[in-house]
Parts: sequence; C-alpha cells; structure tokens
Amino acid sequence: MNYYAMRGCPLAEIFVRNTVNRALQSDPTLAAGLLRMHFHDCFVEGCDASVLLDSTKDNTAEKDSPANLSLRGYEIIDAAKEQIEDQCPGVVSCADIVAMAARDAVLWAGGPLYDIPKGRKDGRRSKIEDTIKLPPPFFNTSELITTFSQHGFSVQDMVALSGAHTLGVARCSSFKNRLSKFDSTHEVDPTLDSNFATTLAKTCSAGDNSEAPFDETRTSFDNAYYNALRRKAGVLSSDQTLFTSPRTRNIVNAYALNQAMFFMDFSQAMVKMGLIDVKEGNEGEVRLDCRKIN
Repeated sequence: MNYYAMRGCPLAEIFVRNTVNRALQSDPTLAAGLLRMHFHDCFVEGCDASVLLDSTKDNTAEKDSPANLSLRGYEIIDAAKEQIEDQCPGVVSCADIVAMAARDAVLWAGGPLYDIPKGRKDGRRSKIEDTIKLPPPFFNTSELITTFSQHGFSVQDMVALSGAHTLGVARCSSFKNRLSKFDSTHEVDPTLDSNFATTLAKTCSAGDNSEAPFDETRTSFDNAYYNALRRKAGVLSSDQTLFTSPRTRNIVNAYALNQAMFFMDFSQAMVKMGLIDVKEGNEGEVRLDCRKIN
C-alpha cells in the first residue's frame, strides 16, 4: 500500500520521480549527486535529512564539511519538497524525499527498480564534526569492512554499495597521492595500471578540482565499475582495494561477470541503507523547509 496515500498525499512519489527525471534530463550527471547525498545523509546521524540543513550563526552544519562540499542536487530536493508542500503540507519528510530521489536517480540511469519503506522523520541535529563517520577515499578493504559493519552491512553489501561509483566522478584531490611519491618504494601506486595512471596524471595536471570518471560510462548505472577494478583502473584507493584484497576480489569478479546479480545485491543493500538509524514519531519532525528545522 502507498504509505503516503494513506496519509492524504497519494502523489508524493510521483512528484519526486517527475522532479528527478526532469532534472536528470537536463543534467544526467546529477544522478550521481542524488545517490551520494542519500549515502552521506544515512552514514551521519542516520537517514534523517541532516545533510540538507544549512549552517546558522551558532552551528556549522554537515553540508559545510570538506567531505560534503562537492555534494550536488540540493535544488532538486527543494523543488520536489515545494511541489509536495503545495499539495499536502506537513506530511512528507525531507528524509523520505532524499531516499526516493536516490532510488529514482538509479532507475533513470538504467539501474534496478527497488521499493523503499517510507516514514522517516527529519532530524534536528547537523554538525560538521559528525561527518568524521564518512569513509575517506584512502581506506583499505578492512577499514571499509569495519566502517560498513558498524551500520549492519555485510562484506557483500559493502562491495555492492561501492558499485554506486558506476555513476559520477572523483576529484583529483582525492586520488592524486596514488600518482606520485606514493610510498618509499613506489612512485606510483602499484595497484594502478600504468597507462591509466598516465591518463589520470594528465587529467590532474589541470589542478586538484579536475575530475576523473569512475568508469567509462559515468552517467549509466551498470557493472562497468567492477570491470574497471579488474583492469587495475579503479580511481580511488578505496575502489581498487576491493579487487586487490582477497576478502572482496571474488565479489568484484562476480559482479563484473553478472550485472543482474550486482543489481539484485545493490537493491537489497540500498533498502538496508535507507533504514539506518531512522527517526520515528517524536524523535524527529516533518520539516516544512528542508534547509532548516521547524
């Protein structure tokens, strides 16, 4: 049963999907932004739209953390919220809109269709220091396994969710350490294909904010990311480590060979992610404006 239909807002999901589809038609690269926003929301204080809150004079919010400065798609969430508030005020939370928008972005980009439970409430806390909980791009497999397991994810869930990097780009600042003076014995990260390293170095000669796509189909949701890892063409250390490490290599190989299996595992892991520390009842509120608490 449509959760919001029972609460007097039967078109909520349609409003979100139409808003997302319109935005992605004019800029397909925003699909990655919406997916990443949901992840960065859920890993900090749970899926409670804390990532959407603006800083105030007394509080520096999550969105102003270095880890979140490159987040994109806030205006899509605002547009969907505005349309919904117009029709049925005070019913649909910003947290649910973020979760639905991520789901709709995956589908738009050619990924799997999955349904998510609704009913998350919006949180009232957003602090820059909480973003320390986001996994950095230099983590190795065992650090990733630990971080994800703290949120109830299996090793397989973690590898499947990493496949979100089938969409989007990385900035040179997050992987340039792999390209020169890597360690005392290697100039370049030995887990990086040398031709690919040359390509990345060219890209990064334009500066730290230059962008390299995670795979060759940056706006298509597919299993190309895992095939790139097998060619030693993972962009971030935290990508390539999944193939380098014996603990996760078999999962990478399986997804590279079987896109349907990746889609199924990704869908299940996304449903799980959307349930991290959700706030219900009085633990949260339904914000009227996603950028500020009521």
